[in-house]
Amino acid sequence: GEVIDLMGVRIGVSICEDLWTDRDLLPRQLYHIEPIDRLAKAGAQVIINCSASPFVLRKQELRVQLLRNTARRHHLPVIYGNQVGGNDELVFDGNSCAVNAQGELIAHARAFEPDLLVFDLDHAEVELPRIARPEGEMESAYHALVLGLRDYMRKCGFKSAVLGLSGGIDSALTCALAVAAVGKENVRGVSMPSRFSSGHSRDDAADLAKRLGIAYHSVAIEDAHQSFEEMMQPHFKGLPLDATEENIQARIRGVILMAFSNKFGSILLTTGNKSELAVGYCTLYGDMAGGLAVLSDVPKTLVWKLSRWINESPHSPLRQQYGGPVIPDSSIAKVPSAELRPNQTDQDSLPPYDQLDNIIERYVEREHSARQIVEDTGYSPDLVLRVVQLIDRNEYKRKQAAPGLKITGRAFGFGRRVPIAQRYDSRRSIQHPDWPILPV
Repeated sequence: GEVIDLMGVRIGVSICEDLWTDRDLLPRQLYHIEPIDRLAKAGAQVIINCSASPFVLRKQELRVQLLRNTARRHHLPVIYGNQVGGNDELVFDGNSCAVNAQGELIAHARAFEPDLLVFDLDHAEVELPRIARPEGEMESAYHALVLGLRDYMRKCGFKSAVLGLSGGIDSALTCALAVAAVGKENVRGVSMPSRFSSGHSRDDAADLAKRLGIAYHSVAIEDAHQSFEEMMQPHFKGLPLDATEENIQARIRGVILMAFSNKFGSILLTTGNKSELAVGYCTLYGDMAGGLAVLSDVPKTLVWKLSRWINESPHSPLRQQYGGPVIPDSSIAKVPSAELRPNQTDQDSLPPYDQLDNIIERYVEREHSARQIVEDTGYSPDLVLRVVQLIDRNEYKRKQAAPGLKITGRAFGFGRRVPIAQRYDSRRSIQHPDWPILPV
């Protein structure tokens, strides 16, 4: 940082993480020095922080507390100006604000959009400055995803988007966010039913498209799937049906969606969520095919919460625009299923999503060991080990996944770099005489 003289006022200019040195709030320190302390000792009368701070859920409350503590510690006003817009995986949320020397919030600009806010540090009590309405967690997540998607498309030169509509909640939420980002006239949905697709899945996909007013196509994949099975049958003779045949369906759908993408010049949006990506419950070159993974940092439990917020909150822009819910209730309420075999549900292969997401959050974002997760949650060791080993083993899929939008403290890809070729043995962190040991 540096102190400059501007019209007789000595301004201490700091950059982004110069503020993040509060040992009471931040156990992990970035610096061995105190940049703001140096500016204060150099005679600064006001601190300005020029920031490019990416959005993370619940981060703004921490930022404001950092500003308050910094102002009180140095008895100086602090002005925080943050960037707005999407840049690949990162979303910058604005939320610029100012506190006085007593640590009181005196001005707060809007989130997720450019804003101009004028205030007077010397006479704040004379003319009250604007303080933007605080956004809740769901509202912030919604605006971050919409802004990130809109800017990614705009900066990459895409004017339209296409995605597969299964009738499930992940594709429904992705579609709703796409409409919010670029408008219904620029979004195309494709239903690709197979012999295992339920009637309600087809109906829910069509219902969503009708509610949102997007272009909608239905391309049945049964003939193509049957042709692939007949083509491969001589080579697979005597072998039982397994995930091979299931994945062929997903890859047929990937081919069809890429055809729509190529023909109309649209970006293909993948619809998988963070929970699936974490444990590899997704198909390479199938449902993972695409240019942007909108929900890749959104756990399944958050997918449901955000979908309900879009439908029910008076602050939901889509509810306001359409005059009511836009996502079919049946898509939210139904038991999740990939519908790649008869009567399939996600819980045939995965733990309940509340438990799965809790383990993923602790292991990936908090960097807890398997033993610590067992001790903190009371979950069975074999459950925790199974999830942790799935996360470790599926790094090869994530390395080949589309880039995604980051909204949590640790997203796959940009924020988590681990090798594919490794032999992590999670049992070593969890061994106990009374706990079962899973094979590596």
